[in-house]
Amino acid sequence: MFLTMTTPHTIAIDGPAASGKSTLGKLLADHFGYIYFDTGVLYRALTYVALEQAVDLANAAALAKLAQTSNFEVLAPSVADGRQYTVLANGNDITWPLRAANVERNVSQVAAHPAVREALRDTQRQIGKAGHVVMAGRDIGAVIMPDAQLKIYLDASVEERAQRRAQELNARGRAISYNEVLADLTRRDAIDAANTFLAADAITITTDGRSPEDVFQAIVNLMGVEAQA
Repeated sequence: MFLTMTTPHTIAIDGPAASGKSTLGKLLADHFGYIYFDTGVLYRALTYVALEQAVDLANAAALAKLAQTSNFEVLAPSVADGRQYTVLANGNDITWPLRAANVERNVSQVAAHPAVREALRDTQRQIGKAGHVVMAGRDIGAVIMPDAQLKIYLDASVEERAQRRAQELNARGRAISYNEVLADLTRRDAIDAANTFLAADAITITTDGRSPEDVFQAIVNLMGVEAQA
């Protein structure tokens, strides 16, 4: 089966945590020469700032106000340290602190508040309207970019995702066991499932046992586009 378009101007990628959204999004963005935007970093940035300022993570109104009064920027990588982008919060580089354990544990709770999600949606929509973008995160195909020419839902078993995330975190120097990551992802999945909207016209791709390159090739094959080295 081939898609009707060969060069979609906007690509939306949804899926659970650690399903491979960021890696695939970067591969597609590089292939087409588009901007890659991971909306999850906005929720992580807000979570980080809220924790730093001791804002009650159960207080949706306070979190939404913090989102509206904070200046979050997602820029091209400014340091050659393996990052996919540079994230600034009120002018401070918080790119790697966004992966800290306390942010990992609390980001789903913060993102679950409808008021928070609404407060951050305008920024996401403006980026999407500009076109030539690959956007990955939550509610992208259904809410943020409902008119995206290509919508992808990446899925994978929680066991597979836990293995990937544990390897990633350990490679970055954070000692954490597979079982710890599995428990955290299982908890986050339960929260996300109750607060996520999925696009009915998204193409679902299961990534268990598949490399990022294999998934990327499967997608460009669907579009009838030759993947260039």
